[in-house]
Amino acid sequence: MEKIQVTCEMEVTLKMIGGKCKPLILDRLIQQGPQRFSELMRVITQVSQRTLTNQLRELENDGLIARRVYAEVPPRVEYSITPKGRSLETLLDLMCEWGEKNIDDRFVMTNPQCQGGGEEK
Repeated sequence: MEKIQVTCEMEVTLKMIGGKCKPLILDRLIQQGPQRFSELMRVITQVSQRTLTNQLRELENDGLIARRVYAEVPPRVEYSITPKGRSLETLLDLMCEWGEKNIDDRFVMTNPQCQGGGEEK
């Protein structure tokens, strides 16, 4: 496996959680527990099915989430947070808090994901 070159520790974090919806996926799994693909797709509305699939694969490869396939017909797949992924909870909470405090007139909140729902200012 080829090593990924990074210049600092912050870049490691950004490589793992940077992406169109990775923080939203992680937060959802931390707050709500195991989720099926369709449940994540329903909640994370601003992303395509292909992008969500790719982001889930990357999170799994980085050890932040686990994918469990149940031997049922039709097959059922659930995604859950790993201990490594759960260790990001404080960071994700701080990202929500920062966004809530710094949202301005350029933004319209259409689908609040954070616990505060973007209502606190």
